[in-house]
Amino acid sequence: MTSSQTQLGGVLPVFQTPYQENGDIDYQVLTKELNWLLESGVDGVVMAMVSEVLRLSFSEQRELAGKTCEIIDGRCPVVISVGGESTRIAIENAKYAESVGAAAVMAIPPVSIGAMEEELFAYYTGIIKAIEIPVIVQDASGYVGKPMSIALQADLMNTHGAEKVLFKPEATPIGPRLSALRDATNGKARIFEGTGGIALVDSYRRGIVGTMPGADLIHGIVALYKALKEGDEARTYELSMPISAIVAAQHSLDAFLAIEKHLLVRQQVFTNTIVRGPVGYKVDPETLSEVDRLFDRLTEVLHQS
Repeated sequence: MTSSQTQLGGVLPVFQTPYQENGDIDYQVLTKELNWLLESGVDGVVMAMVSEVLRLSFSEQRELAGKTCEIIDGRCPVVISVGGESTRIAIENAKYAESVGAAAVMAIPPVSIGAMEEELFAYYTGIIKAIEIPVIVQDASGYVGKPMSIALQADLMNTHGAEKVLFKPEATPIGPRLSALRDATNGKARIFEGTGGIALVDSYRRGIVGTMPGADLIHGIVALYKALKEGDEARTYELSMPISAIVAAQHSLDAFLAIEKHLLVRQQVFTNTIVRGPVGYKVDPETLSEVDRLFDRLTEVLHQS
């Protein structure tokens, strides 16, 4: 494995998938989005839940994974979500992601069943053994499924190694569970914050190696991560307050999508806010007005020297 594969870290945003008016993926806008993210100073990009992977057809998932790696063209690591409803599907997805140039894969558990722990261990072990690149174990129970036990996650890392098994824990309470995973692995677990940035400050103090936010707040997240690394407490809280307030409005996957795409249109990255339906939430004008006010405040903070 290369150093870029084994030492993933920093700010790796999960990109949003743009659509044309007819519902097809808009690869022209995706290219603009990915280049915009790179220009913003990110350390990698991720195709995952807020990329609407569960709403794409099998062929669309494959095409999007391949196109993303093609557009990035080795300029930064690409992480591809590969979870499936069976171990066989997840393994095939993982092998494909590796074949098109992914630096790592990320896998959620099956979402249609509450799999037993020994079954989940076998599921992840199958993915890990099938490929050479690292596997990020994503507890996506903030969106779907049920929380994975700390013991199971630690067992996966202790069995297969800290360079091969990384984590993106999203079960609540975020902070205490992150610390529990850290402690259960003797501080060896490489953990990414995955709450859109709302828990970034607390998670950073608990020992994460990076964050996987949405693309919409990337300028703020990059600046916040830099402030945390530099120990600039005043700057940290000036940035984290408006970021956290915006993310607090994103209480579900569809809320994340609606608000993130709204902000991407506002920043002239996207041309529309189309989300694949059916959806479980539609943002109202008053919420968007508050999000805009908070984004204005974040922009003011970013422009302060």
